[in-house]
Amino acid sequence: MDNHFVKVNDTQSLANLIARSQTAPIIIFKHSTTCGVSSFAYREMQNMNEEVNLVEIQSARAVSEEIERQLGVPHESPQVIVLRRGKAVWNASHFQIKAAAVSAAVKNNS
Repeated sequence: MDNHFVKVNDTQSLANLIARSQTAPIIIFKHSTTCGVSSFAYREMQNMNEEVNLVEIQSARAVSEEIERQLGVPHESPQVIVLRRGKAVWNASHFQIKAAAVSAAVKNNS
C-alpha cells in the first residue's frame, strides 16, 4: 500500500477522523477492491500528496454505512469525501474522482 494511504477499519477510527477534521481537512476514499472503476480511482488517488484515509468497503462495510449515516452523503463506490469541521464539504464518485479536484477541495477548505 502506498505510504500516504491509511486504512480505516472501524467506526472508532472514523470518529477520530471526524474529530481531526475540526483542525484540518480530511480525505476519505471509499474503495471497492472488486470494481474496475474503483481501480482507476485508486490510481488517481495515488497521485495525492496528502494523507488519504482508505475505506475498503468489502472489509469495512460498517464504516461505509456509518459515513453515510453521520455525514449524510449517500453511499457510492468509489467515492471521495473531504471533511472539515465534522461535516462533508465536498465529494465525488466514479470517474469524477481526480487528484487535482480533491487537492483543490482540500485547499479551498483549509
